[in-house]
Formats: sequence, structure tokens, C-alpha cells
Amino acid sequence: MNIDTHDARLRDPALYANRELSQLDFNFRVLAQAQDPTVPLLERLRYLCISCTNLDEFFEIRGGAIHHAVELGLPPGVDGLDPAILLKRIHERAAELVRAQYRCFDEELRPALADEGIRLLQRKEWSPRQREWLRRHFREEIMPVLSPLALDPAHPFPKILNKSLNVVVRLEGRDAFGREGHLAIVRAPRSLPRIIQLPSEAGEASHDFVFLSTVLSAFVDELFPGMKVKGAYQFRVTRNSELILDEDDVDNLALALRDELLGRGYLRAVRLEIDERCPQDIVDVLLANFELSDNAVYKINGPVNLNRAIQVYDMVKRPDLKFRPFTPRIPRDTEAMFDLIRQGDLLLHHPYDAFTPVLELIRQAAEDPDVLAIKQTLYRTGKDSPIVEHLIQAARNGKDVTVVVELRARFDEEANLRLADRLQDAGVQVVYGVVGYKTHAKMLLIVRREGHVLRRYAHLGTGNYHSGTARAYTDFSLMTADPAITQDVHLIFQQLSGMAAPLKLQRLLQSPFTLHQGVLDRIARETALARAGKQGRIVAKMNALNEPTVVRALYQASQAGVEIDLIVRGACTLRPGIPGVSERIRVRSVVGRFLEHHRVWWFGNDGEPELFCASADWLERNLLRRVEVAFPILDPLVAHRVYREGLLNYLADNQNAWQLLPDGHYQRCTPDEGEAAFSAQLALLEELYT
Repeated sequence: MNIDTHDARLRDPALYANRELSQLDFNFRVLAQAQDPTVPLLERLRYLCISCTNLDEFFEIRGGAIHHAVELGLPPGVDGLDPAILLKRIHERAAELVRAQYRCFDEELRPALADEGIRLLQRKEWSPRQREWLRRHFREEIMPVLSPLALDPAHPFPKILNKSLNVVVRLEGRDAFGREGHLAIVRAPRSLPRIIQLPSEAGEASHDFVFLSTVLSAFVDELFPGMKVKGAYQFRVTRNSELILDEDDVDNLALALRDELLGRGYLRAVRLEIDERCPQDIVDVLLANFELSDNAVYKINGPVNLNRAIQVYDMVKRPDLKFRPFTPRIPRDTEAMFDLIRQGDLLLHHPYDAFTPVLELIRQAAEDPDVLAIKQTLYRTGKDSPIVEHLIQAARNGKDVTVVVELRARFDEEANLRLADRLQDAGVQVVYGVVGYKTHAKMLLIVRREGHVLRRYAHLGTGNYHSGTARAYTDFSLMTADPAITQDVHLIFQQLSGMAAPLKLQRLLQSPFTLHQGVLDRIARETALARAGKQGRIVAKMNALNEPTVVRALYQASQAGVEIDLIVRGACTLRPGIPGVSERIRVRSVVGRFLEHHRVWWFGNDGEPELFCASADWLERNLLRRVEVAFPILDPLVAHRVYREGLLNYLADNQNAWQLLPDGHYQRCTPDEGEAAFSAQLALLEELYT
């Protein structure tokens, strides 16, 4: 069943928002949480810092890609925006976000925190006693590890590490060698804490903090005795962090990646943040050295590394200023996971349900003498992962353990290289997936002898095997012994670790082979139903949407009469509500206490609905250039729970939801007159824990 996704009318660039600009808008929604007085105060600070960290990552990845497109003269995408124009708009929109972030910090959060005895002190606010303590701290703890560098013919401009804290200093006078003072750079080693807490004998509130950048600027003159400091200005440069590796031209992916990682911190600069008081001639020197244009500079009234204030969240023990803690639910009978799964499919909804059963399943498999083999994909695991320990123990217990480690998990490459080394040293068979395709699928397969037969057990998830993110991200986990699903998982592992022609799977959809077409086929089915006068209905939740063929298919479904609700947390290039094109499509984004991360797709199918959970978003990279898996929820009761908790629940949210308008802007949802306020995440917490 097909639909005409080549319809020229649906290729009009006006029908597509730009992915990068849409992603920037997501950070405004995160910042709105920091601006919301109903959110606990320290949580508001955390949201502010998250929006700053997200912006860093945006420039490191998306910004770097657009710079690359400009240099290569690449053509516009489906939205019709020339890369050079897009880069200009990115800087304009990012500048708006930065101004809003610092306004929130200076005008809202700092005063509110001070009222609670938590002060993030500016230099002008230091008392004489505090200044004296900080000067002593600078001399004893900071100055010994600093290495100021004067800029002259013998000392050219140094390499500046990505996102490192630096101070550029203007000097006057002559030094001991008769050199005329000009400019110097002071780099703050990463070993120094970026937030300094004043002790009780120096503090005047219950919690007094100072940014390291403020201390450096205040006492930098002590690094240049006999010289006059005319000005000291903190700055930070963000660099492209996307590793470019021609996987077809390397003999050993791990060794090649290790070499690439050595230079990651010094790749092309894409953004300069600097103290707004810095004279233009110094700004020009920095821009010239970093080969940046004028619109890539962001002049900051405050600490350039504002995201470091996140440390205050952990340093201040004030439960009254944080979200109320909760204990995730643990199913009964987890001491016998194989018996539990054999009774029927087990669904976990993280973080409301604990990640513990997943860990227990792997632990029990490692220790069970009847388990013969374990196969697992690992994308991100976190530091000191218990999963890794269980897999190592399984190998030592004589089980056949195969792990597909995705070395190219962005920003986790170094950790994954170490992980692969540890596993291999323990006798685990480690493979790195398929050249040219990231392995992003989340799969675990256990082969167990039960009497005279071998039974397979599988875990499939929408999130990573990471205990930490399982407490902060919303995700679904399915544990099943279904023969068809476990056979499909077996075949995919066979494909990843060996070589095989495209496989015919019974239940799973797999990219880059059947997942993209599987989504299109199901949209086409709903379209055909609507054209036949029946009800067409699609409800889907994901992190991002930009694949143009899928967008066009959704437009055609809307034109045919299909009612479509999309819950898209981040970037969305589809424009809903356009008359004659997408008036039956509604798009919302939910930003709350937990990061919305699960991918759930529901197709009405004329009263016999199909529901899939997946590791993939509806992005070009996920559907066409990665190894991903979408898995059906076959048990009707389990499927109803996923539909209710993961979809309907979010469509009812009128507190943390934002509606996407046809012009690409987002409008916060509020209760209608007489309607009760409803938060999807809070409703699940109250349902499960009260």
C-alpha cells in the first residue's frame, strides 16, 4: 500500500520548518521551566543550566554542521534556507536565548535564591572579610596551578580547549626582560572547581558561592607582579565536536577513533562568549585567532560558564527547594525474572518503574547455570555500570557473551572505548556494529536451556542501558519470551556480529531496511481507510521529526481526513494546522520534571490498532542511516497501558505542554475555563505513588 510522497505541491519549502531553528526553540521551552515560579527554586536553577548546556551542544554539533555546509557550498534543505542565511538566523535566535538566560539568572533566580540564604555573589557584593578569604584561597589553591601566557612573537596565541574557561588580560608596563606589556591569556585548568563555596567563617548567608571566573578576574593582577592590569575579561570558545571519520578507509575503527579523539577539543571554533566589557580591539584579536565572524561573538553580562551553576543544586541540601523525591516502583517476584517473563510480557515505564528488573535480569542470567548465551547492544551505559560488571561475570562463568558496543555514541566515544577494552579483557566478544551505520537499537537477548528445549528471552527498550538516565528520562522497557520477537532479535544480532543478507523479520521493524517503509506503509493504510470513509487515526510520540518523506505522507494523510496527534519533544519540521494541507495534524511538546524520551507510535487500523515502541525518532538519520528497532506491543492489556500512559496522558496535559502553531512558534497550553489543570508526569506520579 503506497501513497504519493512525490506530490510536487507538498515539496513547497514553506511547508517545512528548519530543524536547527526548531531545535533552538526547544531550549526556550526548557528556559520557561526556569522562569516558572510554580517550579521549586533549585529546580528552576537546574533548568536554566540545562538550557545553557543544551545550547553548548547545539553549537558543537548542529552549528558545526552548518558551518561545514557553508564552506562546501551545499544547497538548501527541504525548507529552502541557504546555509549562510541559516547560520545568520541561528546566531540571531541564539543571541535572543542567551539574553533571556542571563535575564532569568540576574533578575529572577539570583534574587530568589538570595532570599533563601543561597547567594551567588558578584565581585561588587563581597564583604572585606570575604575578599580577604578569597584572596588567600586564590594564592593557596588557584595561583599555583595557573600558567599565564603573554602574547608576543615568542609566545603565539595558544590553543584554547573547547568550552574551557579563560581570561584575556590587558597589561601595561615592562617586565624583567624589558618586554612591553600587551595581552596575556590565563587558562583555568579543568582540575579547578568552577564554583567555590565560602566557608562559614567567611560566608554571611547559609550558603555563599562564587564563580571561579569571578575570582580569576578579581585577582589576576597577582599573576603579573610589577605590571599594571588595565583589564581582565573572561571568555570561552565553543568548537565543532562532530568527529569526521571515514569508516570505509580505516583498518581498525577503535584505533582510528582514539586518534580522532585526541584532537576533538581543538576542532574548528563556532562561537565565542566574552565579557561584554571587553574592548572591541581585543574581541577582534580573538575573532581573528578563532577565525570567526562578528556575529559569532556573544557578549555576556555575567559568568561565561553559567551552566556551572548546576553544581549549586547538588551542594545545597534543601529538599524544600527541589522536587519531592519518589521511589520507583519495583514489580514483585524479581528474584525469579525468567519465571516472571515466562508468565507474560513485562512492561516497565521508567522512571516511574525502576530499572532494577533489567539489572536483575542480566545479573540472574550471568549466574544461572542454565543460561548459555547473552547478547546485548550498548550505546551509553554511564560510569561504573552494574550491567558491565554482570556481563563480565557472565563471561567468567563460562557463558557465551557478545556485546555490540557503539563506539560512536556522541560524547561517550572515549568511555565506550574503555568499556570495550574491559569487556574484551574479560573474554566478552565485542563487536562495533556495522561500518557506516550507528547501532542505536536497544536490545538484550538471553538463551536459556529449559529441559530439552532452548528458550530465548529478550529485553527491548526506547532508552539506553543507563541506570542514571532511567531515573530522569521517560522510557518504556519490554521484557518478553515471545518466540517470534526473540527470533527476530536473534537474527539482528546475527547480522550485527557476522554478515548476512537482508533478513525477513516476523515482528520487528529494523532500519535501515524495513523501519522507514514500515512507517510509511502504516500511514498509507490510515490514509486509505480515511479515503474509504472509515476512521483514520495516528497518535505518535518521539523526540524529533524531520524526515521529509514521512512529513509528506502525514500531510497527505491529513488531506485524506486522518486525525493525527504528534507529541514531539524537540525539533519538528512539520507545520501543523495549514489549511488544505495539515489542518488535521496537531503537534505538541511536553517539557516537565523528566526528559520525555520514549518513542511510541499508534495506528488505529480500523479498530484493530497497532502499537510500536522504538529506539528511533522520525529523523533521516534514524530511519535511513542507523541500526534501529521498532517493536510491537502484542499483549492487549500491555498495549492499552502504553497507549494510556504514553500517549493519551500527554494529549491531556495542559500544564507542561506547548502547542506548535502553523508559523513555527510554540504556545504554552493552559486549562480552558472550568477545566482542571493536568500534568501528564504528575498524574503518573500520583497514580503510582499515592
